[in-house]
Amino acid sequence: MRDFTLFSFSHIVTLLIFFTTFSLFINYRQKLKEYQAILKWSLFTILLVCESTLQLYLIVIKEWTVSDLPLQVCSISAFLALFLFLKKNPKMFHLLFFIGTLPPILSMISPDIVHQFPHFRFIRYFLKHSAIPLAVLYFILFEGYRVPRKAILSSFFIINLIALPIFYLNRRLGTNFFFLAAPSETKTLLTFFGSGIMYNISLEIVALIVCIITYIPMGILQKKENMKIGGH
Repeated sequence: MRDFTLFSFSHIVTLLIFFTTFSLFINYRQKLKEYQAILKWSLFTILLVCESTLQLYLIVIKEWTVSDLPLQVCSISAFLALFLFLKKNPKMFHLLFFIGTLPPILSMISPDIVHQFPHFRFIRYFLKHSAIPLAVLYFILFEGYRVPRKAILSSFFIINLIALPIFYLNRRLGTNFFFLAAPSETKTLLTFFGSGIMYNISLEIVALIVCIITYIPMGILQKKENMKIGGH
């Protein structure tokens, strides 16, 4: 089933399911509070299972390579979310907020996969990439996490710090974690970023733009909350 087609029926339906679930989280947040524990451990389980089963699957079918290590941005996001489900850490959430909101959504709109539904890798890919931004939303709606404006630049700086050893690892192992070496082999949004040094410059510019865009709803939310406090 290596015949994934962008915006095929299964792809569109999957996106609709995600955006509908995302909207339900927001619109029914008050009613969902009594199910907070169920939501928390469901998201935790989904992320844990998605991360572990891919590794097991590749080992079982004897196709695992070093490039399958969970060192892509979305895997880092998943690990951060798993940690935050177990232990509160506002500063760690700042990083998760910026790398775990828009990047997974963009990865679902323009996915780096070749398998079509109902293949295991299709289901796992979209389940994982849906659970990450839903986890971010969960932390905001149900655990009260907020992100200050200054976290835009500090998180962008941390992302670059993480990227440095990843870049070195890519050079040593011939891998492409964080897609720092080149765009993905499948046609995604990264395909339009050029090549060579222009590709890396484009990555930096887009990463900063994504951080700024990601913060806009958070900024609006906090402004409204401050107005309510000021009104009282």
